[in-house]
Amino acid sequence: MRLQFLAGSMLALCMVAPATAEDAPDCTDHPLFTRFPQMRLAGCERLQFDMRGFPTGKPDADRNTKTVEVEGAVTWLSYELIEGSPMPSGLQIMRNFENAARKAGASIEGQYPGWCPANYDGEKMPRMGNGCLSYGLTMKFVRGDKETWAFLQASANEGAYLLTICEREAMKQDIAASEIADKLAKDGFVALYVNFDTGKSTIKPDSARTLDDAAGALRLQAALRIEVGGHTDNVGTPESNMKLSQERAQAVMAALVQRGIDAGRMTARGYGQTAPIADNRTEEGRAKNRRVELTRK
Repeated sequence: MRLQFLAGSMLALCMVAPATAEDAPDCTDHPLFTRFPQMRLAGCERLQFDMRGFPTGKPDADRNTKTVEVEGAVTWLSYELIEGSPMPSGLQIMRNFENAARKAGASIEGQYPGWCPANYDGEKMPRMGNGCLSYGLTMKFVRGDKETWAFLQASANEGAYLLTICEREAMKQDIAASEIADKLAKDGFVALYVNFDTGKSTIKPDSARTLDDAAGALRLQAALRIEVGGHTDNVGTPESNMKLSQERAQAVMAALVQRGIDAGRMTARGYGQTAPIADNRTEEGRAKNRRVELTRK
């Protein structure tokens, strides 16, 4: 095995095997990894912003694992053996990735030979292939302020593996103060993507610009009264989501007060999972549903 540097990318892993005409259309290797020898890309999926859950730590007595939810650009790649090539075992594939990842400075967050997770949720966790017959490996790369998570799923004896890669970043707020003011005047509401700690109402520092712009919009329309509405996806119970959304709405209202907006102009209300704007059956939809809405009163 050898490591290879790719121009403008992170370290590549495993032995180099060039792409062939047998690769699925429009599918290419992720710049973080080179493929295992004698493999072809059988399928791929890329999303600009989504969420994936990565298993970490050792399974407990009930075979449950902790899951770290990572949001950002997601790449999913499926590899299979080129016909007539020597058959590698799942353990062989997993050890190759493990050893190369360690040499590249990555941390191994979880290792699962012969994995059959009791808490597997196909909607939240990486695609797991054939489950109990599979080998799993969770890797985390940190380069400067960039954090990338990767999950390898290798079949035990079929010469195939899957990679799920998520480059962590916050959901970007795409509109500024004047646009927020315009949407409130025209549509009567605007969705803000404020980032919170998972399962909490603590606002992350990377949302300061979004809140600054919202406060600026309210200063542009000094007579406007608004409701700050909290919304969640459908992960968890309706009761816990209702409570969480109320707490998040109150946290945003408090942040706007800190930015000079009169508390008397605002009310806070949690809606939980009752008013989705996207399909909760997909990660992309759930990311859109986790929002705070400012609504003109």
